[in-house]
Amino acid sequence: MLARVADAAEDVGAVLTQVACGRGARAAAAAAGVPHTTARGHARRFAAVAGQVAVSFAALAVELGGDAVRPAGTAPRRAVTAIESAFAAAAALPGWAPLGPWRFACAVTGGSLLAANASSPFLVIGRRRFMPPRSP
Repeated sequence: MLARVADAAEDVGAVLTQVACGRGARAAAAAAGVPHTTARGHARRFAAVAGQVAVSFAALAVELGGDAVRPAGTAPRRAVTAIESAFAAAAALPGWAPLGPWRFACAVTGGSLLAANASSPFLVIGRRRFMPPRSP
């Protein structure tokens, strides 16, 4: 579950994926069964942090043994691709596969993937840190 978000991570992820791939927020909202204003808000918050998310999840994918990600397109599209790549690498480890990419992203970010006013906690793997805190 995302912090301070009433929708399930899978629903939010479905909207974000569709919007990142070029579908409008209204159409993505209808497909996910959420109000279009909610989908638009999620998409805007995700776009604001998409660059940081893309870099962090691409690094996490490599750290977990996955391939280096070099996605093209908009920042939200790069972020979605990086989340999917990191999940693919994590799914090879015990316990992660049943989560799906968006619940995995929520677990990695401590639920603050779309949080507007919260610093995300670090994910520490070995001595490496991922998801640096957002600036105030």
